[in-house]
Amino acid sequence: MDKKLQHTDGNYLFNVDILINARTNPLALQYLLELLNNSDNVTDFKINSGLELGKTIDSLLRSAKLALQNTPAQVPVKLPGKPAAQPAEQPAERTPAKKAAPAAPLETPADVFGKIRQYIQNNQLVRLRANRQGKQLSMPCRILNFDEASNSLSVYHVDEKHVYTFNLNEIDEFI
Repeated sequence: MDKKLQHTDGNYLFNVDILINARTNPLALQYLLELLNNSDNVTDFKINSGLELGKTIDSLLRSAKLALQNTPAQVPVKLPGKPAAQPAEQPAERTPAKKAAPAAPLETPADVFGKIRQYIQNNQLVRLRANRQGKQLSMPCRILNFDEASNSLSVYHVDEKHVYTFNLNEIDEFI
């Protein structure tokens, strides 16, 4: 063993593979991060592998990347099926019914899924607004994994340093 690497001021680096028994990959990642974050002796860690992306996701990422290159940055993303909050109308600014502005096109699930994949690919910091068990949550996070089959999303809360898994029906928007 190399004598230079034996002592580094009380910090030692190990390269290990860890097998975690869990129902899904996002849950296994959550268990691993909780294990590492709850230890006072672990100073820092880096996950090099284990975040799985399927072939379908890769192909959708390529097509979504082309479609999203023309969209403006940092536009709130509303999930389909959620009613958007209506701003209060001011009486002086009402327009006659004949001159109604054309309705903005609703985003399809494919558009939203493509944006989610773009956030994952770019490791972009987003603010997630969600409604979980009647409580409104707003958290700065990075999206770790998106499972379209189970409609679940794993996010890493950058302030709390915890991983949360949400169902898509719990998420109101990404900002």
